[in-house]
Formats: sequence, structure tokens, C-alpha cells
Amino acid sequence: MCQSLPVPRFDAFRGARYDTGAVNLGQVIAPPYDVVGPHERDVLAHRSAYNAIHLELPEAELGSGRDRYVAAADLLDTWLERRILVEDPAPCFYPYRMTAPDGTTTTGVVGALAMGDDVLPHEETMPKPKSDRLDLLRATGANLSPIWGLSLTSGLTETFAPEGPPAEEAYDDDGVRHEMWVVDDPVVIAKVRAAVAASPVVIADGHHRYETARAYRDEVRRANGDRPGDHDLVMALMVELAESQLHVQAIHRMVGGLAPDTDPVGLLGRYFDAVHAGPATERVVGALASSGSLAAVTPLGAWLLTVRAGAFEEAGTDLEAGLVDLALREVPEAPVSYTPAWQEALREVGEGRAQLAILLRPVTVSQISAWARARRRMPPKTTYFSPKPRTGMVLRVLSGDTGPEADRP
Repeated sequence: MCQSLPVPRFDAFRGARYDTGAVNLGQVIAPPYDVVGPHERDVLAHRSAYNAIHLELPEAELGSGRDRYVAAADLLDTWLERRILVEDPAPCFYPYRMTAPDGTTTTGVVGALAMGDDVLPHEETMPKPKSDRLDLLRATGANLSPIWGLSLTSGLTETFAPEGPPAEEAYDDDGVRHEMWVVDDPVVIAKVRAAVAASPVVIADGHHRYETARAYRDEVRRANGDRPGDHDLVMALMVELAESQLHVQAIHRMVGGLAPDTDPVGLLGRYFDAVHAGPATERVVGALASSGSLAAVTPLGAWLLTVRAGAFEEAGTDLEAGLVDLALREVPEAPVSYTPAWQEALREVGEGRAQLAILLRPVTVSQISAWARARRRMPPKTTYFSPKPRTGMVLRVLSGDTGPEADRP
């Protein structure tokens, strides 16, 4: 007897959403926690007492002695009790569209994704403490921000295509318009679930949150006799893996700590040829970045890089990021940092914190698809998906109600 292969399970859930009669949604949404620095955290926290950053990146309350996790849990309970956040009466899917100032859009749907072998990471992850997110999940019992999943099912977007005015709408500080609809129609819910179940799901963003949710699931199951429940799922924005829906930026490398006699560009010589392009000025580096060039920047100037013949075959990869990372492994003592902004890379070199910056080009959607279908992981920090969904558009409180049991695949 043939054993059926596992398929992705994607459920509707009862989302908790801000009462926009009580708050201004644009004042209370926040970026995902892992792209918020200390200054931006302070700006968001002072913007509104109800900003989602108070939950996503909480602070300890020195007066009461409560640690940051207990403070976040109490705050979430208070907002629910006071109906600042209101749970929808029935399980829903939440179509979500992000429109950048240049008019490009990404349209996905927020639901609850089960964690299993049919969910594939698309990048290697770097060592990073997960105890913070796990402690927050334990305390609040809620998914505060969605991970980003890519579905390999062609035509997924058509199953939940938004109609009519959105239920929620707000602009973020970058001018991105965030719109969200609420769908409780059983027919639409069934179509979305069937479409997601038809193909594997690839994690685009939120690998550490996914791993934290898995750790929490395993912890709960050990304690409850291995019973299933809403702890088996994590809130996810599901987007079709298609050129029309994804906007991928590169993540540039910055290298510091090199010995004084090191030739920074020479470190890349095994895989790249370099041609001097001019001084390391904003005009020169900006021109290289805007033209989509592969480039190196040092205090002595900017270089245009080209991949040497046979380099991809030698390295066993078709990714420029893979070539760069292999080259940098030859200097393991030199710390590498990352940014999607070429301006920051140039500034780090100009102010002496880095001796080398490598400006990479974005990988293509076809490369992401090919690596995903082959179940291969790209190097860490290869892709930067934008815009980012906002924390606070919808939350998932782990109440155990993740959709009708009979409808599950």
C-alpha cells in the first residue's frame, strides 16, 4: 500500500485586529522585530501607547518588577479585554496587499501554516539566539508577526483575489500602502487551502520565527501528551512564487578587521576579475548600484567585478553570493556584516568600520524556484524580500480555534 506524501496544511484562524474606531492603524503598526533598531523602536513606542512594538519588542517594567515578557503578555491581555484588539468571530483568511511608492505590488494571504516536512527553508540560517522569541511566545501565547511563505502552486493568487474595499488600510514610514481584507466564505477558504496543499511551501522570511514556533510546538506536545492543537501552526503570509508577486533585493557584504597589508579586492580574485571604476564616492558607487552592477568598494576606490570563466562550476553554485561567501571563508578571522542598502555599505567603508564592501545583485525568482524545487538552501543572507508585512495588521492568539477539523487535508 502506497503511503501518501505529506502536504502543506494552511488553515483559517480567528485573527485579532485593532479596532480602528479606537486607534489610528497607521500609528500602531510596526516593522518586523528583526529589522527594527533601538532608535526606530523608541520612535514607534512614543508614537502610540498601542503601537505593536510594545508587544513585539517589549521592555521590562522597572516599577512593577515585571520582566519584558510578562509585561508583553499582560499588555496583550489588557488590549483584548478593553477591545483595543478584537478577535474575529469565525476563522478567516486575510488577503494582504503591499503597494510600494513606485506602484509595484505584492499580494498574499495570511493564514496559519502547519510545521512539517512539506515546509522548506530556502536559506541557511546564521547562528542566532532564539530564546528571546521563544520566551515571548511562551508568555503571550500569540503569533505577533507572520513569517513569509512562498507557495509553489501556480495560480494561488487567483483563489483569494481581493475584491471591494479593504477592511484595513495604512501607510508605513517608507510610503508603502498596506491593505488587508477579511475572508470567511467557506468556499474561498476551501479553495485557498487546497491550492496551498498542492505544492511544497518555502520559507522566504522569518526562518528564526519558524524555528522558534517549532520549538514551542515540541515543548507543548511533550507537556500535553503529544496532543495536536493550534501550537502546531504558525501565522504566515503566503505568497505565490511568481515574478509578478516577488520583489527581491540583494544583501550586500561588509568586511572588517583585515590586516593592514591585506589587498581587499584580492580576496575575491579566485572567482572574480576586477576593473577599477573610480573613487569610492556616492556618485560612483550609486551609479554602480543603480545599474545593477556587481562591485567592490574599498577606501581606495570602487571596482566593477565580473565572474571568472568556470567559477560557478568550480564552486558548485550558480549564485554570486555563494562565490563571495566562499571567497570570504579564506579570511575567517574577518567579521562580515550585512545590509540591503548600498548607502550603508559605502558609509561603513568611508568611516573605517569596514575595509571592503561587496555590492551583490539580487537573485532571480527563477533561481529561488529552482533551488526550492531541488530542496537546496541558498547561502545565508542571499535574499531580502520587500516590502515587509507590518506587525499589527493581524495577530493570531493561540486559542485553539484554527479552523474546522473536518476540513483539514
